[in-house]
Amino acid sequence: MTAPSARRSRVTSLLALLLVAGSAATASAQYFREGNFPARWPPPSMPDRDFAFCKLAYTSVRYEELGMGWRTDYPYAGINLMFRFSELTTASISTDRRGEPNHWVVTLTDRELFNCPFVMAADVGTIGLNGEEVTRLRDYLLKGGFLWVDDFWGSRAWEHWTSEIARVLPPAEYPIYDVPLEHPVFRTLSFVEKVPQITAIQFWGWNGGNTSERGADSAEAHLRAITDEDGRILVLMSHNTDVADAWEREGEDPRFFERFSPDGYGLGINVLLYAMSH
Repeated sequence: MTAPSARRSRVTSLLALLLVAGSAATASAQYFREGNFPARWPPPSMPDRDFAFCKLAYTSVRYEELGMGWRTDYPYAGINLMFRFSELTTASISTDRRGEPNHWVVTLTDRELFNCPFVMAADVGTIGLNGEEVTRLRDYLLKGGFLWVDDFWGSRAWEHWTSEIARVLPPAEYPIYDVPLEHPVFRTLSFVEKVPQITAIQFWGWNGGNTSERGADSAEAHLRAITDEDGRILVLMSHNTDVADAWEREGEDPRFFERFSPDGYGLGINVLLYAMSH
């Protein structure tokens, strides 16, 4: 069996070789930051059975600093993760006629939600769910769906999110727990030795490399989960960290890439492998 350090080194080396490809993402990410990238809604049926990244669109009911609601990290975090997922594993990703990854935006009331085995949401400390959305999300998760929520910081965002998800999965039946480091999401392909605290590239640049966006209130990054009775993760929560920024901004600054992208991609690809195999 390959030693953890060797396996992590292998993934890190592969990512370093792929860094040059991030230059294309840089220009595209700038285009999106100017507010010109439209949401891409899924077709009634998926074009193939290969992996596609689904992003959850929702209504924000409060504001968090540096947050953009559901559009946070959209779309290039998902696009870049799909590319790296295909390059670092044997998995096939869904592509369009131009060979570009199929990445979709879904709402909880879309019929197409149930075509997405994996859904990701960002800035969920601002999310507001109505009664129909609560029911639909519960149905989606209990029928085999997987939701990863990322990039929400501090106690206020945590309290807001947990109050919303408690309406979907009551905590008496579906408690939240910290994912142990021996869980497959930390070691399926790459050994991730701790929950990485990854900050927005803007915050990192403005604050001398500091990674805690809410100071002492977000000093420790957490990876938490809600599971079903068989232990399958229904909802994965990366709190006090912005894992998706390690994907979205991979080509913008080599220093940012070197510090954050190996662990960000390592965790992201592990999660995808777990979600697609459970």
